[in-house]
Amino acid sequence: MKVPNVIRTYCPKCKTHTEHEVMLYKAGKRRTLAEGQRRYLRKQKGYGSKRKPEQKRTAKVTKKQVLKLRCKVCGYTYHKEGIRLKKLEIIEKVK
Repeated sequence: MKVPNVIRTYCPKCKTHTEHEVMLYKAGKRRTLAEGQRRYLRKQKGYGSKRKPEQKRTAKVTKKQVLKLRCKVCGYTYHKEGIRLKKLEIIEKVK
């Protein structure tokens, strides 16, 4: 699916329709000193089995792509959960 890199949509901070810059959301790097991550690594460690069973087959073929929208007026950024797609392409809109 092709998505334009600039979309005119509602901004909850400006409370009006403005132009938004479109980017694809990418999860950040995990913090190794966070309590949950330390607990996870401690349970994974050693000779025992894995913390959770490895999945043999997956039910879903695709992932939900999340769009990151940034308002060009106020700079407010919010996420918009997209639909399931195999490939998402952000293109420059030709006027």
